[in-house]
Amino acid sequence: MFWRYLAKELKQCSGKPYVQILFGARQTGKTTLLRQIFPDSSLWIDLSDPGQRTRYLAHPQEFVAECRALPAGEKPHLVVIDEAQAVPPLFDAVQSLYDSEKTRWRFVLCGSSARKLRATGANLLPGRSMYHHLYSLLSLERKFKVPGIRVAERSKNTLNLLLKIPENKPGSSRFFPPVDLETRLTFGDLPGIAIAEEDDRPRILASYSVIYLEEEIRREGLIKDWGAFTRFLQLAASESGQIINFSGLSRESGVSVPTVKSYYQLLEDMFIGFRVPAFSKSPRKFLLSTPKFFFFDIGVRHAAAGLAPERSIVKANPGPFFEQWVAQELWKRLGYLKRGRLFHYRTKGGAEIDFILEINDHFIPVEVKWTEHPKESDARHCIEFMRDFPKKSQEGYIICRCSRPMQIYEKIRAIPYWSL
Repeated sequence: MFWRYLAKELKQCSGKPYVQILFGARQTGKTTLLRQIFPDSSLWIDLSDPGQRTRYLAHPQEFVAECRALPAGEKPHLVVIDEAQAVPPLFDAVQSLYDSEKTRWRFVLCGSSARKLRATGANLLPGRSMYHHLYSLLSLERKFKVPGIRVAERSKNTLNLLLKIPENKPGSSRFFPPVDLETRLTFGDLPGIAIAEEDDRPRILASYSVIYLEEEIRREGLIKDWGAFTRFLQLAASESGQIINFSGLSRESGVSVPTVKSYYQLLEDMFIGFRVPAFSKSPRKFLLSTPKFFFFDIGVRHAAAGLAPERSIVKANPGPFFEQWVAQELWKRLGYLKRGRLFHYRTKGGAEIDFILEINDHFIPVEVKWTEHPKESDARHCIEFMRDFPKKSQEGYIICRCSRPMQIYEKIRAIPYWSL
């Protein structure tokens, strides 16, 4: 049984009189986590099973009858619906049951796509539900092997304290097997990848790309030109971490710019990727306004780009993959904390900062460098940014491969990746 950051929150919330809705990409461990937290559920419905899915699509009222058949008792019955987006009418059924007897049932709904729910006008239970998102593994859940550094060691840097990341106390659960940075940048952070033999990881990721990224998206029924979408998907994966070039992708994939934008929205709705908007609040700078787009997992990115995940890919040009991993880590933490926003920063004059964290109306510039020996020159754009926002930007960071935290400049620290 492996420790997941979300487990404690989800278990505590399940005792409250609300419907719990858990979203996340496929293979991030949603079903495993729910079975771990709720081993004694009164009713478990798995809509990834074609038989169950077909039955409830044809007769959603049977779900209501099955819930009402559960005997009333002192404790509420826990009802779990896995892949709930496959049968949108069940959301209405859950609302009907919830409104009729709030104390008789506790519902947990799990899904891997918000697009189908919105497209069908599904009832997402406003005012009755609490939302959660499960991501691929955090560095807290899967530590690093670093020569000369204890696996459990972490830096007491302000970035961790500000984001209020708790100490690693998994209780009776255990951490996923620790790995070195190169392994993580090669194969990514899906739970199934973390516990698989290294020789099997490329095949698992290739299967994910074919079975999920293609077949599951096809199941959404929203793609008219599948060949064009397949070309787009490979191009979008190849350009993950870069500013989106809508016109270039339109030309190369053979579809219109509005269609390219709709494809990106589909990837977001299915939790396959996320957008990092451009920072736009500088009073004296002309800023670029186009967002960047990142795949949710670096291993999935490699597979979707048509690349066999191999260490040679990372060794050839590690910097961009390192930046993508940091982006994913910051995005996941902000998502779990349910506060703060992530931006990228680039002026028309060429000044660029990899990320700006906005938390509590304060801005934290973050540069990502592959170097082991950070210098003041690496922080020059952060320094300039902080001078533009003297009251709102009080600290900045360089995330790199240094062996220990270092003070690079006044209020700017370099911190090692493994200390996150």
